[in-house]
Amino acid sequence: MTAILDSAALLPGFADPVLGSQSVFRAVLDAMSRPGRPVACPEPLAAPAPLGRAMTAAALTLVDFDTPLWLDPALATPAVQSFLRFHTGAPLVADPATAAFLLVADAAALPRLGGLALGEDRYPDRSATLVVEVPALDGPEAGRFTGPGIETAEPVRIAGLPAWFREDWAANGAAYPLGVDLLLTCGDRMLGLPRTNRWEG
Repeated sequence: MTAILDSAALLPGFADPVLGSQSVFRAVLDAMSRPGRPVACPEPLAAPAPLGRAMTAAALTLVDFDTPLWLDPALATPAVQSFLRFHTGAPLVADPATAAFLLVADAAALPRLGGLALGEDRYPDRSATLVVEVPALDGPEAGRFTGPGIETAEPVRIAGLPAWFREDWAANGAAYPLGVDLLLTCGDRMLGLPRTNRWEG
């Protein structure tokens, strides 16, 4: 078991941590500033399953020792925990409500949004960010995204989110400036969904 944990922790992540994180940070900014449009993860990296490439890149870029991190049951394996502790130093928490950053490999296990850290009136930035792996970002059209960063509308082609998600997302938007932000991933692609954007139709 110790050998397995050590080998997982020693997986290199980014080939060059500084340049890799800078490149991914720009990609995440691009995804969040142009909601609804998939963006390719620009960096190759190695991580234990079931961590996907874009999800791993986002975590290694945005999470550090000051970021309480929650993992869904699919990710709460010794190998994944060891890898993330080694590369980010983030404290792992058992309660999603106390997390500043959540990684969800199985969208069916996504916690209800209203029970997460939504920020405070004086500090709306003290809210949670979720990175959620979904089966597809280019599935059948299921409405449209509107709001800041979108000229008119972007078609929604996300597959695999829970049936309750749209209701929770509407409530999340109504709580603005409080609320959570999402980064949806599928393999090596990511799609930003800030709290300011609406899912219509």
